[in-house]
Amino acid sequence: MAQAVRAGSKVAKPVLSLDSAEAHRRVLGLYRGYYRYIPYIAKHFDIQKSEAQCKLKLREFFYKNACLTDLRVIDVLVIKGYMNLKEITHNWQQKGHIMSYFNPTINPKPSGFINKFLANED
Repeated sequence: MAQAVRAGSKVAKPVLSLDSAEAHRRVLGLYRGYYRYIPYIAKHFDIQKSEAQCKLKLREFFYKNACLTDLRVIDVLVIKGYMNLKEITHNWQQKGHIMSYFNPTINPKPSGFINKFLANED
């Protein structure tokens, strides 16, 4: 019975980080990389956002995933983040790609008769 339990509980191999401290260092390195490149993004891509607004959006993206504890998920997100940063730094992404990160949040559905009527919904 004990062998069946051991066989059923496999330990997943880490993607990059062996512990949470190493994953934390990788996340901070990614954050610093983006943070240092923000002035160039605002200048070279000629977006209508200030550096402060870009820094707030960067912070929002990182805080969105702050509750993650699985090291494999964190590592995959860090890898995707570095790939995205490389695309931005090599100008493989264009102004439209950068501005898509600044989409406004989704508006809640209208409730009540008047709000639905004004939004032209049934």
